[in-house]
Amino acid sequence: MEAVAQDNAVELPPGLSKEVAARLLAEAGPNEVASTEEHPVRRALRHFWSPVPWMLEITIVLQLVAGERLEAAMVGILLVINVLLAIVQEGRASATLALLRQQLAPKARLRRDGAWSDAPASVLVPGDIVQLSLGGIVPADVRLLSGSVLLDQSMLTGESVAVEQQGGATAYAGALVRRGEAVAEVVATGPRTYFGRTAELVKTADVESSEQKAVLGVVKALTAVNMAIVVAMVAYAYTIGMTVAQIVPLVLAALLSAVPVAMPAVFTLAATVGAQKLARQGVLLARLSALQEAAMIDVLCVDKTGTLTENSLGVGQVIVLAAGMNDAAVLAHAAAASSTDGQDPVDAAVRAAVSHSSEPALKVLRFTPFDPAVKMSEAITAGPDGQEIRIAKGSPIAISTLAPLTPDMQASITNLSSEGYRVLAVAAGSAGAMAVLGLIGLSDPPRADSKPLLSDLKALGIAPIMITGDTAETAGTVAHAIGLDGPVCPPGRIPEKAAPQDYAVYAGVFPEDKFKLVRAFQSEGHAVGMCGDGANDAPALRQAQMGIAVASATDVAKSAAGLVLTAPGLRGIVACIEEGRAAFRRVLTFTLSMLVNKAVTLIVMGGGLVMTGHAVMTPLLQVLWMLTGDIAMMARAGDRAKPTPYPNAWRIRELTLAALPLGAVKLTYAMTILALGWFWLRFDAETMQSLTFLTLVLAGQATSLVLRERDHVWQSRPAAVLLGAIAIAAAVATTFAWAGWFMAPLPDWLILALYGTTIGFGLVFDAVKVAVLKRLPVDRR
Repeated sequence: MEAVAQDNAVELPPGLSKEVAARLLAEAGPNEVASTEEHPVRRALRHFWSPVPWMLEITIVLQLVAGERLEAAMVGILLVINVLLAIVQEGRASATLALLRQQLAPKARLRRDGAWSDAPASVLVPGDIVQLSLGGIVPADVRLLSGSVLLDQSMLTGESVAVEQQGGATAYAGALVRRGEAVAEVVATGPRTYFGRTAELVKTADVESSEQKAVLGVVKALTAVNMAIVVAMVAYAYTIGMTVAQIVPLVLAALLSAVPVAMPAVFTLAATVGAQKLARQGVLLARLSALQEAAMIDVLCVDKTGTLTENSLGVGQVIVLAAGMNDAAVLAHAAAASSTDGQDPVDAAVRAAVSHSSEPALKVLRFTPFDPAVKMSEAITAGPDGQEIRIAKGSPIAISTLAPLTPDMQASITNLSSEGYRVLAVAAGSAGAMAVLGLIGLSDPPRADSKPLLSDLKALGIAPIMITGDTAETAGTVAHAIGLDGPVCPPGRIPEKAAPQDYAVYAGVFPEDKFKLVRAFQSEGHAVGMCGDGANDAPALRQAQMGIAVASATDVAKSAAGLVLTAPGLRGIVACIEEGRAAFRRVLTFTLSMLVNKAVTLIVMGGGLVMTGHAVMTPLLQVLWMLTGDIAMMARAGDRAKPTPYPNAWRIRELTLAALPLGAVKLTYAMTILALGWFWLRFDAETMQSLTFLTLVLAGQATSLVLRERDHVWQSRPAAVLLGAIAIAAAVATTFAWAGWFMAPLPDWLILALYGTTIGFGLVFDAVKVAVLKRLPVDRR
């Protein structure tokens, strides 16, 4: 007999047949609200309306006004390429999130053909019989048939007070079950539900993260500096007698040099690639920005049960504490206060143990499922004389509020806990006169991979903290077995401020305490990852920088988390942190390369103007430089990258300071080449433009190649996609310069010499880079 039916002594209806349900599903449609798809044309036009396209569009208008139609067309091609890249990357990101969202879709427990089963909530039809359980989401508008539940409808109605609902009442789709258990009949699905919110139960976030906004702020600041340099260039050009027709192309080329064409695509692509890799390992990201958040955490709060242990609970020992009782009788009383649906692992372990006993089952009149807020479950049974007997099963601390624990009982609890058992106390009696019948020790052995994976976390600079509702003795025993040695915080008040070195284990923790613990760590400046599985864990999951819903998590916990595990254990968390740090390094390297290349290019243009009295870069050459430079840099998102052994953070100040000496080296090299061309080789203005173009392209590719590795460039091998992109960019630029397409041709010997000097520049640049990055922590938290 099912738990709720047992609770209320009501015979359940068999539910719809599969044939009827299939027909109704075809008639009513799936239990989801159809999403409003943006029209493809509107989606494409939207990508023309953002800061990067604006800069290109303004340049096109100015070039058309100046009569430079070819240059305007080339910038137009660059604009279209930028938009196409954005559309493609947005499509890939949307497809990735849609796949993850599908896997995170809410489930429903429904009864058809007289049998219970779990199925996606989308298959529900009016008339279906469903079960509402603690921590679940009401999957459709339903009418309660039996049982009672405490529903949190704040996300639907705005009312903060949860509502108790019983048989005959209506519960709306999207409400959260905070307590209790009930059987209900579906009355409306999909767009016909009162609030029509089923499709929005699992939230996804925008791709843009706070880190991306910070870097875009740096780009805006760089653009402002560039504009100041442009003003100075215009003033100097005017003083040396350049005409308006000569100044306009100079301004246009300078404006183009500040456009970060590849930046949005690189951020999105790096996150998408990482999300796809993790999905193949059974780790689902609810939002792409969670990948970079994973790179930043330095404290990880881990649930003991199911994450550090096998979550294969079994009854290991029973201690009888009441006269006239034996092991079988204690287990029988515990089974009466256990759910029969098999969803709760503790209740399943108790019922599995009692199934081998000859002790007759007690007649249950009413049943209250386990409530994490009070840490116990209860049942009202019929005694031999028809009187009602109350049975409670739960943590010893919770049971002690109903029945006193003697010193001998406390000693027995301590002994079981010290042996690593999870201890349950069972009490029974009439209201106000209950007595403890016995103790049940549940064994849940540590996972074999917990100890090595905890070592991996420590090697990554993360402090693992074990959180459990068990007693301090049980928690300490398990922690020692998995190599998590350190003080154990006893049950009690969570401190307002906490440091990782204070305690290695927090015992006797209630779900609402997790939120306080996250805040306590954050108040000391730590970035926190928090594991959770229940509805009451949702606030802590949202508060943490990295909310992690474990494999057994409820729909509520999954909707609150940024990361969802599909397999038990720590392996998925370690994989996410490593992949997050690798993606962070790719994006950070791209940002540093962009800062160096953009700033140096504009200064070279100004220095070249002062040196020669002419513009050393035309708008057309600037467009070609962006095509061969910025676009090729997007391959950085697919490059190999080693995760750092420490948590990451955006250090904008240090990043800018690092760009200064690196930019100075590149600027010195570029200006030396220009000086040789102008003063020694006596090139004319057109040939100087070709020389500047090829010098900046080759030096830019060398810069990207060198900056990808924190150590010397030869310490790691670039990915084939990056080497291919660099080779193609260099080949295209070289071909144009050698053939004289869109520029004056350069002689063979000079092109070969430029390749040689670029290699020399790269080696010097590499040496400076190693010295600078050792002194400036550009990514260390």
